[in-house]
Amino acid sequence: MYVDSSTVRRGDKVYTRHLLRESFRHEGKVKHRTLANLSSCSAEEVEAIRLALSHKHSLANLGSIKESVKLCQGRSVGAVAVLLELAKQVGLVSALGSERDGSLALWQVMARVIDQGSRLSATRLARSHAVPELLGLSFNENDLYANLDWLSEHQSEIENRLFRKEAGGLFLYDVTSSYLEGECNELAAFGYNRDGKRGKRQIVVGLLCNSKGQPLCIEVVEGNTQDPKTFVSQVKKVSERFGGSGEITFVGDRGMIKSGQIEALGEKGFHYITAITKPQIERLLGEGVLQMSLFDDALAEVQNEGVRYILRRNPLRAQEMTDSRKERLDTLLKATDERNVYLTEHPRAKPGVALNWLNGRAQKLGIKSCVSIELKERQIVLVQDEAAILEQARLDGCYAMKTDLPVECASKEEVHTRYKDLAQVEWAFRTAKTTHLEMRPLYVRLATRTRGHALVVMLAYRLVQELANRWNSVDLTVQEGIDLLAKLCLVEVQVNGQAPFAKIPEPDTETAELLRLAKIQLPSALAAPKKGNVSTKNKLQKQRKAR
Repeated sequence: MYVDSSTVRRGDKVYTRHLLRESFRHEGKVKHRTLANLSSCSAEEVEAIRLALSHKHSLANLGSIKESVKLCQGRSVGAVAVLLELAKQVGLVSALGSERDGSLALWQVMARVIDQGSRLSATRLARSHAVPELLGLSFNENDLYANLDWLSEHQSEIENRLFRKEAGGLFLYDVTSSYLEGECNELAAFGYNRDGKRGKRQIVVGLLCNSKGQPLCIEVVEGNTQDPKTFVSQVKKVSERFGGSGEITFVGDRGMIKSGQIEALGEKGFHYITAITKPQIERLLGEGVLQMSLFDDALAEVQNEGVRYILRRNPLRAQEMTDSRKERLDTLLKATDERNVYLTEHPRAKPGVALNWLNGRAQKLGIKSCVSIELKERQIVLVQDEAAILEQARLDGCYAMKTDLPVECASKEEVHTRYKDLAQVEWAFRTAKTTHLEMRPLYVRLATRTRGHALVVMLAYRLVQELANRWNSVDLTVQEGIDLLAKLCLVEVQVNGQAPFAKIPEPDTETAELLRLAKIQLPSALAAPKKGNVSTKNKLQKQRKAR
């Protein structure tokens, strides 16, 4: 039985005729018989009938087909495939290169986004994700540690290829620190610890971003390096590596851009936007350059000796500071009452000890100048100095920025907005250190590997930032989205003992939406999977037996 298709001409029109026919033998001759006219069927229906007839013997034995097809669960593919395609779109793959070291670095970046940890954990992670299939890599944890040295050596080249076109004319710069659990890191030193970890050595990390908050380069220095000392190198990078021509402006906080840094910027012909400290505001008020009446909800501007000062009072911040001061005064008052009760109940207690303790407590709370603490017989009397409190509250919520940008280049509103953009660098530090990428613990000791690790974190933040922008309409964090994609696994199909091939199943509705928003289309199958082998030198079995 077969489908016979032919064309029939009727006048000026040509028709396609489909007949269902069969062949039979009669008196030694082959004859044909028409069973049905299929011309009224659609082309799809005709092809379906033709396909069914060509496989009629297989369809008659469905049981054998089920036995001949073998399905096995493969490695997780969703997260790796999405991050690989995203890395291609943002230029990360071309920046790292197609050589083995570039592919290893790319996996380190993707592993940092998927699940944070050491190089050993990244190696074990590759055994459950489709890294051999998609990247064709064979490696162990020692290869990843050595790859950190390669990253450190080629950092400037990678940053130039990846970010030169995105630099622009405005740069945001800030510094943070990351404490270390160990004591053997070559860059570890005691310094100003922003994490509040006393007795912990640290490293200092500087991050340079463009006006959109996209990272351009990262620098790791010794833990005892002061913030302003890291700034000059950033000016040099911009002037030499990022095509520092035209109007270039650096934005940094009040502790970063000081007189020495302003001088370095002036030598390059660059501009700056920064803020000034409260003592500097008070000095300018005393000199008559600024007036208290200018600090209001609306922005005000004062120009003096080529410098523009942008002034504002934030009413919300002012109220917060007022409430905080009142809370601290109430705390000190409560402590005074407790000490008086103790002195009454313990006649042999020394009032001078309690008085000294309260003075020290007032100093720690920052309200020593607002109160007077005296001892009268065995009772301690705390008196609030209202005049001193008003004087301390005079600048609550007040802040002032300064810049040397001409008015025609940036209005006071734009200067204010650009300074607030520093929050994007702070958000990058928060993501890199705590909420997602977890820069610490470092698990490395050499200076080169520490810098390579920091570069991996910065490149991973670039992918996280891009995913956050593309997934901003869904109620999921980037980590939750990555975890959801990681549930999409390969299906290995083997027919009649032939060589298996890997197929990517259809994602569920939520995963499909993430792919759509990320503008990434996954293939239905891996036509020619790359081969690779991932293993670890550190065997868990040996560790377990040793316990």
